[in-house]
Amino acid sequence: MNYWPLLGVAVVVAGFVLRLNPVLAVVAAALVSGLAAGLPPAELLALLGTKFVTSRNLLILLLTLPTIGLLERAGLREHAAAWIARLRRFTFARLLIGYLAARQALSALGLTGIAGHPQTVRPLLAPMAEAAAAKLDPALDAAARERVRALAAATDNVGLFFGEDVFIAFGAVLLIQAFLAQNGIVLDPRAIALWALPTAIAAFVVQALRILRYQRRLRADAAARSQTHGER
Repeated sequence: MNYWPLLGVAVVVAGFVLRLNPVLAVVAAALVSGLAAGLPPAELLALLGTKFVTSRNLLILLLTLPTIGLLERAGLREHAAAWIARLRRFTFARLLIGYLAARQALSALGLTGIAGHPQTVRPLLAPMAEAAAAKLDPALDAAARERVRALAAATDNVGLFFGEDVFIAFGAVLLIQAFLAQNGIVLDPRAIALWALPTAIAAFVVQALRILRYQRRLRADAAARSQTHGER
């Protein structure tokens, strides 16, 4: 057996240790493994090009990230924060719970790529949540802002993770069905997805309570700070 192609793994590890560009490290590892396996350079480049073109997710990622970067440079985050600050009825909890409901419902329908961390949470949801939190506590410090961002990211994770399990064509649902079928238990994917629904509802309730709890904490901190200044 030829073990030389495993050098590509070492290249990936070295690239991550040196904090090189991940895409550069992975492509370099592919080239090293291909050459070590004896592939001609022309055939190796053709193989890389074919895989790149057929990988739709990679193309979407490469198109999405530069677009989001340009929008952020043009002030997308600032405009989102200013817009949410002008809406009095759009509270911190209503914003995140509404996003959680939408994210979970769309994921349950199989539309998992509509939202996400790079295209929604970072440029829109996080700055809007910060602006909504600042309305409750104007003296929001850096640590509190980081917690708000983390809660926004966690809201997206919970909505996606527990919502996609309800979708009958989700890979995990089909994996469970195949595993049970191999062990003599035949189940319809719709039954597996249906029994994932109570878990999804419970996850929604728990995350919504966490959001409401943090909103009360923001109000309590602001009230305590105001009382301290009043005593002075």
